[in-house]
Amino acid sequence: MAERAERILKNIGLRGLKNAVKGNDYRREASISYGILVGGYILLQLLTAAGLISHNLQGQFVPICVYISLAVSLNLVVGISGELSLGHAGFMAVGAFGGVLMSRILGQSMSFEPAIVIISMIFGAIVASIAGFIIGIPILGLRGDYLAIVTLAFGEIIRNLMNVMYFGFVDGKLKFAFNHTIEGIEDTDRIITGAIGATGTKTMSNFTWGLLLCLFTVFIVLNLKNSKQGRAIMSIRDNRIAGESIGLDVRKYKLMAFVVSAALAGMAGCLFGLNYSTLVPVKFNFNTSVLVLVFVVLGGVGNIWGGIIAAALLTVLPETFRQFADYRMLTYAIVLILVMIATYNPSIKSRLNAFLGKIRPKKNKGSSKAKRKKSGKEAE
Repeated sequence: MAERAERILKNIGLRGLKNAVKGNDYRREASISYGILVGGYILLQLLTAAGLISHNLQGQFVPICVYISLAVSLNLVVGISGELSLGHAGFMAVGAFGGVLMSRILGQSMSFEPAIVIISMIFGAIVASIAGFIIGIPILGLRGDYLAIVTLAFGEIIRNLMNVMYFGFVDGKLKFAFNHTIEGIEDTDRIITGAIGATGTKTMSNFTWGLLLCLFTVFIVLNLKNSKQGRAIMSIRDNRIAGESIGLDVRKYKLMAFVVSAALAGMAGCLFGLNYSTLVPVKFNFNTSVLVLVFVVLGGVGNIWGGIIAAALLTVLPETFRQFADYRMLTYAIVLILVMIATYNPSIKSRLNAFLGKIRPKKNKGSSKAKRKKSGKEAE
């Protein structure tokens, strides 16, 4: 009996270890996310080559990738960490203007554009992560609405700071001024000019860079989510008191998610900034933060590939239905209300689950019984 019990426990342990190593949920989510990104890229390239996509819609390819990256990175805070942040546009702005500034500095001595883009995106991620670390230390002790209000204030502070910052080259040297123009600077040597924004930027981003950014963002978020640290973050999200009781450093793990999310938003902002010759601070206002949050909510909080689809659709649809652009935010509000009603109404949710149960393929009962018998024989 003792030997048989040991064999059973050993088989149970091996099966559990095998399932853990496989990481079925991780592989499924990663396969769907990567498949959507790569498949969408190939499809759009084929349609573009066939002349079936207008030039206006082609101009939205990079913003689509940027918003996908922003939605996935914000999901790290809202979905995985369980905190409500309304300052994502602030991190995007820091990365955008930081990346544009670095690209102009590198452009003085370097002509290889891929290297300039990569270094600028890394710099944008670094400055955005520093901003996330600075703002995260004092505010992550807050919860719920208080955290949302503080992050909203942070986003507005960043935008207003950009309105009074001036950078430019004077005699080949980088000069900085705060709240007043730089004397003796030519128009061609200006980089950032207060509320006018960054002007004269050489556009270097393209659809391929956007795809690489999205793949990198999904890779980082999924691997963090399924790591030891990610499980600690989700356990704190589910029950903060229980996490503290077993010795988890709540502030440390929440700050980790916040900083990583800010860094990814900075990279997305840099690519966004390198897509336009002129970039104004007003682009990174409160509406942009709300828009990214809408992508996360509509795609499903914590659902990576759902956020990808929502960001792509809600970026394309306003361009497709341009004549109804004035009603875009009203449409978003109505859709959000409907989603919330459908999500938190028990009767609607049960009917939806019943409908999905009917259309899903049913497992073969005979094969499952055979597998159980086989596993029982192996245990014996």
